[in-house]
Amino acid sequence: MQNYLLGYDVGSSSVKASIVEVISGKCVAADFYPSREAPIKALKTGWAEQSPEDWWSYLKHATQKVVATAKQKAAFDPHDIAAIGISWQMHGLVCVDKELRPLRDAIIWCDSRAVPYGQRAFEALGSQYCMEHLLNSPGNFTAAKLAWVKENEPEVFERIYKIMLPGDYIALKLSGECTTTIEGLSEGMMWDFAEKRIAYELLDYYGFPHEIIPPVVPNFGLQQQVCQAAAQELGLKEGIPITYRAGDQPNNALSLHVLNPGEIAATAGTSGVVYGVSGHLTHDPQNRVNTFAHVNYTPELTRLGVLLCINGTGILNSWLKHTVVPAGMSYEKMNTTAAQAPIGCDGLSIMPFGNGAERILGNKDIGCSMHGLSFNRHGLPHLLRAAQEGIVFSFRHGVDIMRSIGIEVKTIRAGHSNLFLSPIFTQTLASICEADIQLMDTDGALGAARGAGMGAGIYADAQEAFGTLQVIGRVQPDIEHLNSYQEAYESWNTILITKQDIETL
Repeated sequence: MQNYLLGYDVGSSSVKASIVEVISGKCVAADFYPSREAPIKALKTGWAEQSPEDWWSYLKHATQKVVATAKQKAAFDPHDIAAIGISWQMHGLVCVDKELRPLRDAIIWCDSRAVPYGQRAFEALGSQYCMEHLLNSPGNFTAAKLAWVKENEPEVFERIYKIMLPGDYIALKLSGECTTTIEGLSEGMMWDFAEKRIAYELLDYYGFPHEIIPPVVPNFGLQQQVCQAAAQELGLKEGIPITYRAGDQPNNALSLHVLNPGEIAATAGTSGVVYGVSGHLTHDPQNRVNTFAHVNYTPELTRLGVLLCINGTGILNSWLKHTVVPAGMSYEKMNTTAAQAPIGCDGLSIMPFGNGAERILGNKDIGCSMHGLSFNRHGLPHLLRAAQEGIVFSFRHGVDIMRSIGIEVKTIRAGHSNLFLSPIFTQTLASICEADIQLMDTDGALGAARGAGMGAGIYADAQEAFGTLQVIGRVQPDIEHLNSYQEAYESWNTILITKQDIETL
C-alpha cells in the first residue's frame, strides 16, 4: 500500500524532509540536515554561492534521518512512498554540462552581483516590455546571474548544457533527467506572461541559446521518476513519481492553502514576506513588489503570486533580545512586557528597517530609528511594543502597495511560529489590515508533500489535500480599538514619508 508522501524543502540553511500519511494528512516524521546552518561561500562582498552537490548530500542525510524516525513512530516502509514533492530556495542558478554535472557553485538568491546586468536589460528592453511581459524588472534574478557568468566566466558559459533552478537540480539528481517548470522560469525572469511562453526576447538580449532551457514540465503532475542510482543512494524505491515542485515562497503559500485571489500568506522570521494571489496580470510600476507564476498558474488559468519582502522583521526583535532587554528574558516574556504599553506606545514609533535597503521603499536605506521618545513616560514595555508595531506597520505599508495594484486582502494565513507567536503582533496586524488571520500548523516540506499528492492525483483537488490542515488559532480585527490602531499607523507612516524624503535629498 502506497500510503505516504515525501516532501523536501531545499533551503540555503538546510534541507528539510517530511513524510505525510495520505489519508489522515498527518505528519509521520520530519527532520532536517545539517543541524547547524549550512555555509554560504562569499568570495567577494555581495556574493553568495553554495555547492549543488552539498544540497544533494544534505538531502541524503535528511532522508536517512526522517525515514529512521518514521520507522520508529509508525509501521512505515519507504517502499510505501507514493510521490515526492520539492520546494527550493528561489532565484538560484545551477549550470550543468552535457554529463549533467555542475560546472560551478550555484549563485544563490542572496547574491547581488547581477544587479547591473538586470538593470541594463531593463533599460535596453524597456519598461513597457518588462512590465507587460515579465511583470518585473529583470533585476537580480536567475537570468541576470547567468549574464554575469557569460561575461565573467566565458569558459564556463561555453560548456553549459542546461541551466536550472535549485529544485530542478534536485529533481535531476533524483531522476537523472533535466527539466524545469513555468513557476521556476518565472522566478528567473524567463517566462513571458503576455505570450504564455519562454521569454525568448530576454534570452536573445543576453545572447543565451534557446536550448539552454530544459524541457518544461507542469508544476503538478508526473515530472520524473526516481532512478535506480538515486534509489540506491537514498534507500527509496526506484520509480517513485516526482509530481510537484515550486520555489519556497509559492510553496509556503500552498502549504497554507493560499491559492485564490483575496488570500494572503505571510511569514515573519528574520525577514518578513507578504505573498498575495492575483487572478489577473498585474505589476507595480515602481518595482516595490515582485510578481511570479503561482503554483496553480497555467497558461489557461491566471494565478500569480505577488511577493513583498520586508527585511527588518524578526531580526529587530532578536536585536532587542540580545542587546537591550535584561539577560535571560525570553521572547514570551518580551511579549508580556510589551503588552503593558498601550496601542501607539504613547507616541513612540520605531522604523524597523535596520537590515539594509528595502525594495518596498524604492531601495532607500533609511535604517532603524526611534521617534517621539520621552525619558519621562517611556520604558521597556513601550520600546518592545513600538518595535512590534513598527514591524506590523511595515507589513501594512506593503499591503497598501499590493492593494494599489488590485490585490485583495481579506484573509492572512501564516504558520504559528516566530513573530506570529506574539499576541500583540497578530492582533495589531489583523486590526491594521482589517483582515482575519488564520494560524496554521504546517511548513514548506509538509506543503511539498501534500503538493505531491495533488500532482499524483491521490487527492482530487486542493480542498481534499488540505482538508486536514489544522487552523490552530484565529485572530480577527479589534473593532473596538480600530481608531487607535489607525491613528498609530498614520503617525508612523508620516514619519516614514519624511524619512524617505530626507533620503532622497
